[in-house]
Amino acid sequence: MEFGLHIADFTWSSGQRDLGPALARHVRNAEASGIQRITVMDHFWQLPGIGPVEHEMLEAYATLGFIAANTEKALLHTLVTGVIYREPALLAKQVTTLDVLSGGRVGLGIGAAWNEEESKGLGFEFPPLAERFVKLEETIQICLQMWAEEDEPYDGAIYRLERALNSPQSITRPHPYLMIGGGGEKKTLRLVAQYADACNLGVRDEMPTHKLDVLRAHCDDVGRDYDDIEKTAMIGVNPASTSDSIAAVVSSLGELGFAATYVFSVGIDEPARVVELIAGAAEKVG
Repeated sequence: MEFGLHIADFTWSSGQRDLGPALARHVRNAEASGIQRITVMDHFWQLPGIGPVEHEMLEAYATLGFIAANTEKALLHTLVTGVIYREPALLAKQVTTLDVLSGGRVGLGIGAAWNEEESKGLGFEFPPLAERFVKLEETIQICLQMWAEEDEPYDGAIYRLERALNSPQSITRPHPYLMIGGGGEKKTLRLVAQYADACNLGVRDEMPTHKLDVLRAHCDDVGRDYDDIEKTAMIGVNPASTSDSIAAVVSSLGELGFAATYVFSVGIDEPARVVELIAGAAEKVG
């Protein structure tokens, strides 16, 4: 089992003025503690359930560039990018750029987007769900085409590219790590089966066993080997969490075939405490 540090809360005791140095220390500490993955949200406002919307939230791709400069080994990506926030070719270029500059350590996590309040607040178009899923599939197709060094035109229902040129190419071949986040059974998990290297499922009150069964059925439908898809999970921790409680959940996930668990925190304003919890759980899981 690999562990990921998912940074979803930047409201720390160090304060806003020292957020840069605090984040640099946090990710270096995480990597030194054996955490293999580091991710950030692709949101512009803080999410309800983690904190007030007015709390600090950094733009994802600028933040990944900063994290890449302060780490050496960890896999980095968003968890996950909302498809409506960026044109597909720009997104492919952003991920490619970070992959090249990091030495092949940056992937793409992507989903259909859901935060209507945030989108309308900042003036982002928020189309109906069916259209967002068309955008999602076409964005994935465009990214894969650009990473495949195929600069032919792309003509989709929504997006049209006259020349999908991408230079320099990503270091990671055949393409950067591609995760599709979410557990939607009709569309999201089918897209995982068709295109993705990995899925990501949230874990709350029960194990996502049924979601895995649905993914397996989609793999059968599209002729994909279910075992080729990395299963990853996301769990939350809070001030009452212990390494033992985290290890118990992660051990259960491992028994289901999950290969990585991303851990985010709520209400912990000392980043070192989060790393301590994850590292302690990793030691117990083995």
